[in-house]
Amino acid sequence: MSKKIISQTAERVRRLCRKAVKPLMSPWYASMSSKANGVEMCRLETGNPLPYKQLCQKLECLKKRLNRPLTLSEKILYSHLEDPSGSEIERGKSYLLLRPDRVAMQDATAQMAMMQFISSGLSKVAVPSTIHCDHLIQAQLCGEADLKRSLEENKEVFDFLQTSSAKYSLGFWKPGSGIIHQIVLENYAFPGLLMIGTDSHTPNAGGLGGVCVGVGGADAVDVMAGMPWELKCPKVIGVHLTGKICGWTSPKDVILKVAEILTVKGGTGAVIEYHGKGCDSISCTGMATICNMGAEIGATTSLFPFNERMITYMCATGRGAIADEAQKFKHMLVPDEGCKYDQVIEIDLDNLEPLVNGPYTPDLANPISQLGENSKKNGYPMDIKVGLIGSCTNSSYEDMGRCASIAQDALDHGLKAQIPFNVTPGSEQIRATIERDGILEVFTKFGGTVLANACGPCIGQWDRKDVKKGEKNTIVTSYNRNFTGRNDANPATHCFVTSPELTTALSIVGCLSFNPLKDELTDSKGKKFKLKEPTGDELPAKGFDPGQDTYTAPPKDGKSVKVVVDPKSDRLQLLEPFEKWDGKDLTDLVVLIKVKGKCTTDHISAAGPWLKYRGHLDNISNNMFIGAVNAENDEMNKVKNQRTNEWGTVPDTARDYKCNNIKWVAVGEENYGEGSSREHAALEPRHLGGVAIIVKSFARIHETNLKKQGLLALTFANASDYDKIQPDSKLSLLNLAKMAPGQPIECEIKDGGKITLNHSFNAEQIEWFKAGSALNRMKDVLTKSKK
Repeated sequence: MSKKIISQTAERVRRLCRKAVKPLMSPWYASMSSKANGVEMCRLETGNPLPYKQLCQKLECLKKRLNRPLTLSEKILYSHLEDPSGSEIERGKSYLLLRPDRVAMQDATAQMAMMQFISSGLSKVAVPSTIHCDHLIQAQLCGEADLKRSLEENKEVFDFLQTSSAKYSLGFWKPGSGIIHQIVLENYAFPGLLMIGTDSHTPNAGGLGGVCVGVGGADAVDVMAGMPWELKCPKVIGVHLTGKICGWTSPKDVILKVAEILTVKGGTGAVIEYHGKGCDSISCTGMATICNMGAEIGATTSLFPFNERMITYMCATGRGAIADEAQKFKHMLVPDEGCKYDQVIEIDLDNLEPLVNGPYTPDLANPISQLGENSKKNGYPMDIKVGLIGSCTNSSYEDMGRCASIAQDALDHGLKAQIPFNVTPGSEQIRATIERDGILEVFTKFGGTVLANACGPCIGQWDRKDVKKGEKNTIVTSYNRNFTGRNDANPATHCFVTSPELTTALSIVGCLSFNPLKDELTDSKGKKFKLKEPTGDELPAKGFDPGQDTYTAPPKDGKSVKVVVDPKSDRLQLLEPFEKWDGKDLTDLVVLIKVKGKCTTDHISAAGPWLKYRGHLDNISNNMFIGAVNAENDEMNKVKNQRTNEWGTVPDTARDYKCNNIKWVAVGEENYGEGSSREHAALEPRHLGGVAIIVKSFARIHETNLKKQGLLALTFANASDYDKIQPDSKLSLLNLAKMAPGQPIECEIKDGGKITLNHSFNAEQIEWFKAGSALNRMKDVLTKSKK
């Protein structure tokens, strides 16, 4: 980072500490007064007008420099540059310093993010920011009962988040308000927005034409502190859509097809940009579904160009004035004609067959016509135990209406769900609206259970009772992820991801062999019939019902608000700074674990019951690597302690090393850290004495999270060198004092020769390592600027 930028940033932070940021504006339906008019709704929460004019000015400056047509994502990213006149821009190589418009955090990740923000010593957030309570509500009985239990069990955490929101000027969405991504789409997203969110499915808002990126909490802290946000300039993959969505095919099938083509790591380092006439046949919420699940292919984000469907949705959600303003600047909200993509994928929507992806990975695609045959051939359990619809990916009014049409068709023939059928509304607004319009009643008659407006089973918050752990079984969901144990902590559960429509249809029969496009059913009178193609309104004819008011705006001045963290709490823990690098090479490092096969953030830091410890670094570190397979014995959570030669759990072994001042590394394979944005998967290794993670390749967010926490994120120059490191090896990382961008690091394996390790650290990221973490580095910069 240049001295000029450091100086400018420091001055911004000083101003921030001296002058309170204006209070956040309530979302449009939290206050149904005359103040929520077109003029006010055309402003960001800090009181600044929508930035289209300024963004256009930056864009014109850049277009003269680059002298070429730009893709949509390039327009949005480059117009948010800290220094548009001097920034180096090269896809896949240079780093961009950006100024996001806002930050959004969910309750599980916000705990650690706010702990880091508190430790920074700042008094207010510098950009509009919100916290959404959606992760800590466990699905057990039904929405009302589960919400009540969560409020009691998680009171300490919710109180911490609400008071810290009030003190530091963040908007707060109470438990029961809905899932973060649906709330953002309904209230905050707009075409041309640049937003970061501490959840990997933040790209959901790309359905409204914004560049919205999932990040770790440390990135959010930087932006909330007034620092620029750093992003490696992404490549751009174009998905050209032709034809029209119709019949049983849904927007979900588009991303399931893209996942099949690109696989879970094919989008790494790239933005997925949809374009073509086929986009116009997809609703705004359908486009959000597609963008949401782009996280499953490793993409930085996904987005659609500004179109009429976005205008319709913004008008329906009280943002007609924003739509009007966007239309004036439409030229910057669509790609330039003749722009170049690094790769182009062609999808004909007319011929796109509905897909069911899985099990165990979201890129294993089964056309519905082949699902039964493929499942039998592979020995998957054919009987479906549970069907689940909703989540942040598929819980729009349109989704719910189309599923209700299928359920009603079955009811009209005397049939209903043959298996438990769970429904998760995406927001309180969706829940209230579908209740008013009779959709919830249809689901109830169908045999459905309506869960809380929260993530629930999608993220493992599911107190499942119908099968025992280790029992092979199949579930079908309209969620986004289906990694081993993701939904119910049972590694024997075969989870298939598909559209909510197919999930509903399959729930009528309860078997993977059923194809609703062709197969007949027998009604209660013994007559054969085929299910009708699903239908549903894109938006409610009577408008949205806001339901209960679940939003709390911060006070004008939060100085008097107290944020209490009990030192004896097992849920919350204030952070201590990580130690700085001592300037010496890292020698005689032990291998804590050599991971075999897929290692997602779920494997590194499990969710489910561990979510309650997300605000307590030491306690949650007891789940570190417990789901990863040890290459030494093909077992989970069992490694040999190289100091004692005794077998133990991974966390206990790491703690023993730390107590004895033994530094360690972890070794992994491809796409290490795939999945969630959870920075706990980086914080825990750092907290328990890890100094480096050495793998064949990283997932984007996790690699950044490791760097942010002061860990060395290193990759084998030769992937085959993974085999040279044994679980009992000792490694030394040499010449670290000369570490520089683009320069490999020499690794000596004791009694095993030397290998070369690559890294993607830039100059500023190397300073994070030297300082011990990015947060330490930020404090150093601010301290020096005050002198």
